[in-house]
Order: sequence, then C-alpha cells, then structure tokens
Amino acid sequence: MLRALTVSRTLLRQALHGAPATHLPLAHQHAFATEASNPVRFCIVGCGPAGFYTAEKDRLPTPFGLVRSGVAPDHQHTKNVQNQFTAVGKDPRVRFFGGVELGKDVSLDQLRGLYSSVVLAYGAESDRKLGVPGEAGTKNVFSAREFVWWYNGHPNATSLPIDLSNVESVVVCGVGNVALDCARVLLQPIDRLAATDVASHAVEALKSANGGAGIKHVHLLGRRSLAQAACTPKELKELTTEFDLSVCAAPDQLAVSEGEQKEIKKVRMKRRVVDIISQAAAKSISEDVEGRKLHFQFNRNPVEVVTDSSTKAVVGVRVEKSMTQVDSSGKAVAVGTGEFETIPAQLVLVSIGYKSIPVEGLPSFDANRGVVPNVGGRVLLNSPKEGPRPESPAFAPGLYVVGWLKRGPSGIIGTNLIDAEETVDCLIADYESQQESLGGGEAVPRGAVSSVSGREGLMSILREESVAWVSFQQWQSLDAHELEAGRKAGKVREKVVELGAMQQICHGSR
Repeated sequence: MLRALTVSRTLLRQALHGAPATHLPLAHQHAFATEASNPVRFCIVGCGPAGFYTAEKDRLPTPFGLVRSGVAPDHQHTKNVQNQFTAVGKDPRVRFFGGVELGKDVSLDQLRGLYSSVVLAYGAESDRKLGVPGEAGTKNVFSAREFVWWYNGHPNATSLPIDLSNVESVVVCGVGNVALDCARVLLQPIDRLAATDVASHAVEALKSANGGAGIKHVHLLGRRSLAQAACTPKELKELTTEFDLSVCAAPDQLAVSEGEQKEIKKVRMKRRVVDIISQAAAKSISEDVEGRKLHFQFNRNPVEVVTDSSTKAVVGVRVEKSMTQVDSSGKAVAVGTGEFETIPAQLVLVSIGYKSIPVEGLPSFDANRGVVPNVGGRVLLNSPKEGPRPESPAFAPGLYVVGWLKRGPSGIIGTNLIDAEETVDCLIADYESQQESLGGGEAVPRGAVSSVSGREGLMSILREESVAWVSFQQWQSLDAHELEAGRKAGKVREKVVELGAMQQICHGSR
C-alpha cells in the first residue's frame, strides 16, 4: 500500500507540474492500489504542461498544449520537455482522450461522477482587452495569443485574416515574454525561422510582408516605465543581441523615478532588464544601425486604435504619455500627462495577459482574475466577492485545480512544478485523511472506490455521443507523420494544421 501510494504521487506530480495547460480535456486514471485492489481513478482536464506534469483528455487530437501551440518555434530547447510528457503518456496507468471537449462532449458533473477526483488544468483560452475605441472590428488587430496560435499552427487560428502584405510597422501592446516572442518572430531572418516547426502559412506570409521587403519596425508599448517591464532577462537579451536589430528607446523613456530606483537596486531581475535595454539602445545610437528596428515605448498608454475610414484597417495606435509613480501602497501606477501622439502601425497585437474562462459545473469562479478560487489547489465551494476568506473554508469534494487556472497566467514552463506539487500534495492528503477517518477502508475523496467507473464510464459516454476520441498511440502516428514531413522539407517538423486532416491521420484513414 505504501509503495503504491509513493508511485502514484510521483506519477501525478510528473503529470501535473509544468507550464500552464491550454484548455484541453485530459483524463487520467491511476490506481492508488489497496489490499482489495480497487483503483482510485483520477481525471485531469487539460493536457498542456500543467496537465502532464499532473498527468489526459484534450479537445484537440494533439497533447502538450502550450508547448506545442504557445512556445515560440525558435525555442526548440524549451519544447524538449515533450520527451518527459511522452513518457507519462505511454504509462499503462494513463489513458489519453484527445479530441474531447469539456462542456460539449462530456460535462464536469459527469466527470466528477466517473472519477474519484478531477483536476482542472485547462489553462487560459481568452485574453484581456485594452478596452479602447477601434480595438474591436478593425482589420489586422489581434490578441498576441491569436497571433502565437497562428504562427504555431493551432487549428483554431489557421484561418485568421492576418494580412502582412502591406505591413511595415507593428505595435505590440505589452512588454512581457509573449510580446517578445511576437517581436522575435516578426523581426528575425526568415530562413532561420523556416527551419523550425513554425507553420508553413506563417512563413509564406512573413516572406511576403511589406511587399516582400519584410517588416521594418516593431514597437513594444508599456504604459508604465522601463522598471516595470514584465519580461525576463534571458528572453530580452536574446531579442536585443542575436538578430542584428537596431534597438531604439528615447532617453526620456528610459528614465525611472526615485522610488523605482530603490526597487531596481533590490531586485536583480529588474536591474538586469533595465541594463539590457539601456545598453542595447545606447549601442544602436553609437553604431547608427540601419534596417530592422525594435522600438521600446515606455510610459505610453494606448487610448485608441486608429482606423482608416475607407478600408477599416488599422493605421496606428494613439497613446497618452504617462508618468510612473509609486503610490502609498508601494505599487507603481501610470498617471496620464494629457499629451498624446500616434504611432504608425498596420498590425496591432494586444499582449496584456491571458484569461481563463469558466465551464458549467464549477462551484465558483473569479471572473475578474480569471481563476478558479482555491486554497493550495483545493477548489472552494463558495468564494466571497469581497473581504477575506473564512478561516475554515468549504471545499468541493474531489475537485482540484492547477496551472494558470489556479494562479493566473504567469510564469514559465518550469514554474508549474512547484504549483503542481502543491496540488498533488493536497489531493493525496485528502485521500489519506479519508482512509484514516474510515479506519483504512477503501474511501476516496468523492466516495467509495467501487462507486466510480473511470475510463470505462467515460468511454461509454463518448460512444453514446459518437465522439471519435484519439488515443496516445494514435497521436504518435500523427507525430511521426509530422516529423517525416519536416525531414523532407528540411525543418524540425511540418505541422498538420487542419483538424480534419489530423483526425484522418490519427484514425488511419489517410
């Protein structure tokens, strides 16, 4: 019993920890074996890194979520974590259900009835908006998530009307790592990008950008100062040093307040970010580099997406100049100056944060933060809209959360290791507590072990709904197909980007 529990804890941690999962249902069944050999069955909804680092059901035929559709194609070293996830997927105690959508093909209530415990790891599939005039309904204005999905070949984004043919200048609202990814894809030499697993339609669009001359300017907008840039030094240094770009930043936009200077001295990462941008800008001025330019626009708050009245296409972003001040609580805030300017752009990407959305059956959801209210990964039955939580909160039996859905869209892939370990520890502690309270019987957080049917019950529901799910072995057929196509094309992988074609390959009809 003790050995089986230890093995289970390890598998769950491997499956759960990792990066934020992308909203893909993933179902995992694993036996916490007891003397009576009754299994405890777990379902993990989402098969991105957070799901695999916990451990199976996915509305796409492909696993790995953010690693496949979110990590930039020129960061193949980051994607190597798929090897670890593949080992989990091959484990006989794990069953992957690809092509299954939570809320459509199966409900959360059904899953909770089928499994001893359900771990939600479906990540963030929506975006935070600027909320300014011209943002909605204007041609060539997209969220950064949509653009990332587009160049990574996500089936939901391949038909986006992204037109780069006349794009010379791009504005990216945000200065986080996703914004840097977008800038790097737009500005790096196309031959270098084409050798990765980037989607072929993105390569062709980038080749023809600006009438074939390529994109010349990318502006990264931060409404606060340089000291508040949300990117990390490693990604920033790569962007500013590896592609022979001219890095532009006006001296007055590199200034920081006295209060921020104190913060910079205390926080090494902030100090590195400030140094990298300042030094790159100074070097570009001294060398007078021509060609592609990366512009850092700090203390610039977007107030309007400017549109051509005849074509309804974006032509620029109007911004208000701001000052960054530290308020009484120590928080850096942007204060408008009443001065405005317009930055020319034929493409605008909004990169101010991802946001999770609720599914039917959740006992509570924080719409403002875009997270499921929880304590240590245990889902709260009720969460007060205001004020502190009660000292002894009530939890939804057998329901847990991990990844972006748990804490919000922050961190890198490795961030979720600690996150998942916390959730798994809570899940296992609940299981052990249930057993102890019943004298070591066959109890699980949601009822008797024999009362849940797990994967057998799920497969029965999917058959009734005529859902042709994809197994992990079938996904490996698609994986092999893409790798071979990539080898022939001289690139890492040639992704299949149409959902029907994916299904055909997985089910052996193509």
